[in-house]
Amino acid sequence: ITKNPDNTTIPCTMMRSLTRLLVALVAALLLTSTGAFSPTPIFKAPGASTSALSAKVKVEVVVGDGEPIESALRRFKREVNKSGHLMQLRHKRYFENAQEKKKRKVKEASMRKKYERMQRKRMQRQT
Repeated sequence: ITKNPDNTTIPCTMMRSLTRLLVALVAALLLTSTGAFSPTPIFKAPGASTSALSAKVKVEVVVGDGEPIESALRRFKREVNKSGHLMQLRHKRYFENAQEKKKRKVKEASMRKKYERMQRKRMQRQT
Protein backbone atom coordinates (compact mmCIF):
# COMPACT_ATOMS: atom_id res chain seq x y z
CA ILE A 1 0.00 0.00 0.00
CA THR A 2 1.31 3.40 -1.03
CA LYS A 3 0.35 6.73 0.53
CA ASN A 4 -0.32 9.73 -1.70
CA PRO A 5 0.47 13.33 -0.67
CA ASP A 6 -3.23 13.78 0.15
CA ASN A 7 -3.06 10.81 2.61
CA THR A 8 -5.14 8.42 0.49
CA THR A 9 -3.97 4.84 0.08
CA ILE A 10 -3.50 3.07 -3.25
CA PRO A 11 -2.70 -0.65 -3.54
CA CYS A 12 0.75 -1.36 -5.05
CA THR A 13 -0.71 -3.53 -7.83
CA MET A 14 -2.94 -0.68 -8.92
CA MET A 15 0.03 1.72 -8.82
CA ARG A 16 2.12 -0.64 -10.95
CA SER A 17 -0.65 -1.07 -13.49
CA LEU A 18 -1.16 2.70 -13.69
CA THR A 19 2.57 3.19 -14.20
CA ARG A 20 2.63 0.58 -16.98
CA LEU A 21 -0.37 2.21 -18.64
CA LEU A 22 1.28 5.62 -18.50
CA VAL A 23 4.51 4.26 -19.99
CA ALA A 24 2.58 2.52 -22.78
CA LEU A 25 0.64 5.68 -23.58
CA VAL A 26 3.79 7.80 -23.73
CA ALA A 27 5.52 5.24 -25.95
CA ALA A 28 2.52 5.09 -28.28
CA LEU A 29 2.39 8.87 -28.44
CA LEU A 30 6.07 9.08 -29.31
CA LEU A 31 5.76 6.42 -31.99
CA THR A 32 2.75 8.00 -33.66
CA SER A 33 3.98 11.59 -33.50
CA THR A 34 7.17 10.93 -35.47
CA GLY A 35 5.39 10.10 -38.73
CA ALA A 36 2.34 12.30 -38.48
CA PHE A 37 2.35 13.64 -42.04
CA SER A 38 4.45 11.07 -43.83
CA PRO A 39 2.50 7.83 -43.96
CA THR A 40 4.56 4.79 -44.79
CA PRO A 41 3.15 2.48 -47.44
CA ILE A 42 2.18 -1.00 -46.31
CA PHE A 43 3.22 -2.68 -49.55
CA LYS A 44 6.37 -1.32 -51.11
CA ALA A 45 8.01 -2.49 -54.28
CA PRO A 46 11.72 -3.26 -53.92
CA GLY A 47 13.78 -0.26 -54.90
CA ALA A 48 10.79 2.11 -54.82
CA SER A 49 11.29 5.33 -52.95
CA THR A 50 8.75 7.07 -50.77
CA SER A 51 6.56 9.59 -52.50
CA ALA A 52 8.18 12.88 -53.38
CA LEU A 53 5.26 14.63 -51.73
CA SER A 54 5.88 13.25 -48.24
CA ALA A 55 9.61 13.98 -48.50
CA LYS A 56 9.08 17.67 -49.29
CA VAL A 57 6.40 18.47 -46.71
CA LYS A 58 7.77 20.67 -43.94
CA VAL A 59 5.18 22.67 -42.04
CA GLU A 60 6.55 24.46 -39.01
CA VAL A 61 4.92 26.77 -36.48
CA VAL A 62 6.87 28.44 -33.69
CA VAL A 63 4.81 28.78 -30.51
CA GLY A 64 5.61 31.86 -28.46
CA ASP A 65 5.82 31.99 -24.68
CA GLY A 66 2.37 32.35 -23.15
CA GLU A 67 0.65 31.86 -26.52
CA PRO A 68 -2.57 29.85 -26.23
CA ILE A 69 -2.45 26.44 -27.87
CA GLU A 70 -5.67 27.22 -29.79
CA SER A 71 -4.05 30.09 -31.70
CA ALA A 72 -0.93 28.02 -32.43
CA LEU A 73 -3.13 25.18 -33.68
CA ARG A 74 -5.09 27.63 -35.85
CA ARG A 75 -1.83 28.94 -37.36
CA PHE A 76 -0.64 25.38 -37.95
CA LYS A 77 -3.86 24.47 -39.77
CA ARG A 78 -3.53 27.58 -41.92
CA GLU A 79 0.08 26.67 -42.85
CA VAL A 80 -0.96 23.10 -43.70
CA ASN A 81 -3.73 24.41 -45.96
CA LYS A 82 -1.31 26.84 -47.61
CA SER A 83 1.19 24.08 -48.35
CA GLY A 84 -1.46 22.27 -50.42
CA HIS A 85 -0.18 18.77 -49.75
CA LEU A 86 -3.42 17.63 -48.11
CA MET A 87 -5.36 18.51 -51.27
CA GLN A 88 -2.90 16.48 -53.32
CA LEU A 89 -3.25 13.54 -50.96
CA ARG A 90 -7.03 13.84 -51.17
CA HIS A 91 -6.87 13.69 -54.97
CA LYS A 92 -4.53 10.70 -54.89
CA ARG A 93 -6.73 8.75 -52.47
CA TYR A 94 -8.60 7.19 -55.41
CA PHE A 95 -7.53 6.61 -58.98
CA GLU A 96 -8.28 9.57 -61.22
CA ASN A 97 -8.15 8.96 -64.96
CA ALA A 98 -6.81 11.55 -67.39
CA GLN A 99 -10.25 12.95 -68.29
CA GLU A 100 -11.27 13.46 -64.65
CA LYS A 101 -7.90 15.06 -63.89
CA LYS A 102 -8.28 17.44 -66.83
CA LYS A 103 -11.80 18.43 -65.73
CA ARG A 104 -10.59 19.07 -62.20
CA LYS A 105 -7.66 21.18 -63.41
CA VAL A 106 -9.96 23.28 -65.66
CA LYS A 107 -12.38 23.81 -62.78
CA GLU A 108 -9.55 24.79 -60.41
CA ALA A 109 -8.14 27.22 -62.97
CA SER A 110 -11.53 28.88 -63.50
CA MET A 111 -12.01 29.24 -59.74
CA ARG A 112 -8.51 30.71 -59.41
CA LYS A 113 -9.22 33.24 -62.20
CA LYS A 114 -12.55 34.12 -60.60
CA TYR A 115 -10.87 34.88 -57.27
CA GLU A 116 -8.16 36.91 -59.05
CA ARG A 117 -10.86 39.00 -60.80
CA MET A 118 -12.65 39.55 -57.51
CA GLN A 119 -9.38 40.62 -55.88
CA ARG A 120 -8.61 43.07 -58.72
CA LYS A 121 -12.09 44.60 -58.39
CA ARG A 122 -11.60 45.00 -54.65
CA MET A 123 -8.24 46.70 -55.17
CA GLN A 124 -9.75 49.09 -57.75
CA ARG A 125 -12.57 50.02 -55.38
CA GLN A 126 -10.12 50.74 -52.57
CA THR A 127 -7.98 53.12 -54.64
